[in-house]
Amino acid sequence: QAAPIHWADLGLRPGIDLGFFTLRFYSLAYIAGIALGYWHISRMLKAPGAPMAQMHADDLFFYCTLGIILGGRLGYATFYTGGDTGIPSLWLHPAEMAKLWEGGMSFHGGVIGVLLAIAWVSWRGGLPFLRVCDYIAVNVPFGMMFGRIANFINGELWGRPTDVAWAMVFPGGGPVARHPSQLYEAALEGLVMAIIMLVAFWKTRARFRPGLLVGLFTSGIAAARFTAEFFREPDAQLADFAARTGLSMGQWLTIPLFLLGVALVIRALVRPPLASGKPA
Repeated sequence: QAAPIHWADLGLRPGIDLGFFTLRFYSLAYIAGIALGYWHISRMLKAPGAPMAQMHADDLFFYCTLGIILGGRLGYATFYTGGDTGIPSLWLHPAEMAKLWEGGMSFHGGVIGVLLAIAWVSWRGGLPFLRVCDYIAVNVPFGMMFGRIANFINGELWGRPTDVAWAMVFPGGGPVARHPSQLYEAALEGLVMAIIMLVAFWKTRARFRPGLLVGLFTSGIAAARFTAEFFREPDAQLADFAARTGLSMGQWLTIPLFLLGVALVIRALVRPPLASGKPA
């Protein structure tokens, strides 16, 4: 059997050293995902049937960014810190939540933050909430992919022990060879979901069925995350929880997401589609 790959030998660094400041790839991943999403949604709005105007996309760009950061950090503090103590450690040290470069973002918390941002922009602009969610959902996998790649570059959130040919030894993971589960998640939650969502939007008439795109994304990302979690080492503070319940915290949180996504897809398919070009 071949020797495992040592992450440390890959020459990866957590960021770009500018001398006075280190520009972290984790932060760059979020910037790249949001910027690419903004560029793409601007193109989407030029296709027939858009439920909003460019000025609404500009507002969404700002508020969704806040939602991702605040929701992601608050969600991580709530779901993934504190372990069995019942007191999330980040809540005890609020200043630590601002340290995005240290990692620690909850996908589920980010989803809640983005939904609140969409709800605010939709209410203020008189927009159809579900259709705005459809358009935002198409662009989320970009950020998911970049974020997971950044996790790999940081050498964090490594996988469970394995003897596969591409197993890696990660700093902090001991001498044990592990799954590079960050790359699995980048592929499943990012690349695969991005392809599915782009094809659904540009090659089908899914955008004329309110809720179909966001339902497809929600169920798909939940299934991808549930699958990837089998290869990912549970967070150290939640290892006992995973051992007791048989599933990781991430897997338990994906179950209601999957059911919600399936319900949205069924709802969209049983209702008549919008007329071509109708904005709402």
